[in-house]
Amino acid sequence: MQNQRFRIDRLTAAFTLSCALLWLAGCGATYDTSRIRDPHGDLITNRTAKGPDGKKHALSGKASWYGERFQGRPTASGEPFDMYRFTAAHKTLPFHTIVRVIEPGSNRSVVVRINDRGPFSPGRIIDLSYGAAVDIGLVGPGVFPVELDILQWGDGSRVRSK
Repeated sequence: MQNQRFRIDRLTAAFTLSCALLWLAGCGATYDTSRIRDPHGDLITNRTAKGPDGKKHALSGKASWYGERFQGRPTASGEPFDMYRFTAAHKTLPFHTIVRVIEPGSNRSVVVRINDRGPFSPGRIIDLSYGAAVDIGLVGPGVFPVELDILQWGDGSRVRSK
């Protein structure tokens, strides 16, 4: 019995360590700001996206979408969610940042404004509103790889709730 408990404790410790290492490995991603006009100069500073080969790469990952279930609910920025507007959720970009989302396979793109936080599913970089997802062709597949091109930095301001 004691040998079995020791084995379970070792497995738990190994799993916890593996999760911590994966989390730390994900902290290395940064943004390429070389082509972006940052009017405030303090939103994201001294960051460039360099891959393992030392070259700069576009900000990329998987996109998903959200819609009816959140319709009318307040977003993280305070404004009500409208699934038909071209908005999106991103984990760290300042609110009101304008982003072009490009699907590299078909080269289709959509321009959205960041007004919410997310996505909260592992491996995803952006959650598009239903309207934006329809425009880029994401509704059918649900998730696909995209590249993000920041067109204009947002001020990060929030909307007051009524």
